[in-house]
Amino acid sequence: MPITRRRLLTTTLSAAAVSTGAAGPALAAPPRLTLPEPTGPYPIGTVPLHLVDRSRPDPFTGEPGHRELMAAAWYPARDTGSHRRASWMDPAVLRRYLADAGYDPDVVRAPLTAGRLGAPVRRAAHRLPLIVFSHGAGDHRGSNTIMVQELASHGYAVVAIDHLGDAYSRLPDGRVVVPTEESLYPEDFALDVRFVLDRLGDLPAGLAGAVDPHRVGMAGWSKGATATARVMLADRRVRAGLAIDGPMLPLMEGRIDRPFMMMTAEFTKATEPAVARFWSSQLTGWRLDVRADGAVHSSYNDLQVLMPQLARVAGMTDEELHGWIGTLAPARAVRIDRAYPLAFFDEHLRGRPQRLLDGPSRKFPEVRYLR
Repeated sequence: MPITRRRLLTTTLSAAAVSTGAAGPALAAPPRLTLPEPTGPYPIGTVPLHLVDRSRPDPFTGEPGHRELMAAAWYPARDTGSHRRASWMDPAVLRRYLADAGYDPDVVRAPLTAGRLGAPVRRAAHRLPLIVFSHGAGDHRGSNTIMVQELASHGYAVVAIDHLGDAYSRLPDGRVVVPTEESLYPEDFALDVRFVLDRLGDLPAGLAGAVDPHRVGMAGWSKGATATARVMLADRRVRAGLAIDGPMLPLMEGRIDRPFMMMTAEFTKATEPAVARFWSSQLTGWRLDVRADGAVHSSYNDLQVLMPQLARVAGMTDEELHGWIGTLAPARAVRIDRAYPLAFFDEHLRGRPQRLLDGPSRKFPEVRYLR
């Protein structure tokens, strides 16, 4: 079962709710979680996107012509000083998120990202390669912000999607939307992504003319990883795919002859028949599977950094914390989350060969290369 943020809150914040005590004296502002800064040479801009697919019905209400999505575009920017930093999650969404789990909605504040809201895009001689990101079940588009803003700081445009119905998000009219009891299928995620690709010409903030539609990649975590495979099976516009610990279920048909990389933790070829089948019979092009020793399902996303901070608030034991982040040190996980996706897309979208992808690296002794 993929780890969701609802499970995260249910297991970790209960201790925080008990320790702070609703009946106690008024407390200072709750602590703000933090994310590491990206390492690339460019400052980052970001802008929210509201999209409506008129060709599809809403998957839950059946309302025709009204599949609604929220997303965010991230990109290398210029003149960012006057633009405020974007939050990892909208405060109203975070409060609902916490309240839905039955806990104090003010126990923590969301981290601020490196993205500057509405900053103008940095123009360059060549258009920007594009990555589309798809989150996991019951999650949100900011779940892999460490990876997303790292790519943007190195000259990529990234569009991260909230798959409404299976995501926490906020619509432009102020409505906070949450996951429904009946979650979406990976194919629904894949259709969302293909619709976003159809709308690249409508990107705001000068991005439409800055993005290269012929250099498109996709990355996804958990259910979004399975959706990445499904998109590549159906849509040749996506030239390279990165699946981050995806279960690859339901089973798929067809073959992928373009570069495909897996970063596995719990959904491995050795333990999951669907993953083994996908690897052995459906990947016919360049392929690589890497796995970090001590990694668990959430180790390749922002939870690896945020969980230890929540643990300090919640008073978790080391054993409880390791149940969520494994034994892979958060600082090492951050380096992996930055280095491997960037190397993969640099090689396969920019044509820059990367030694990191050739085999075991002294810089990452904990990473296994599984061919």
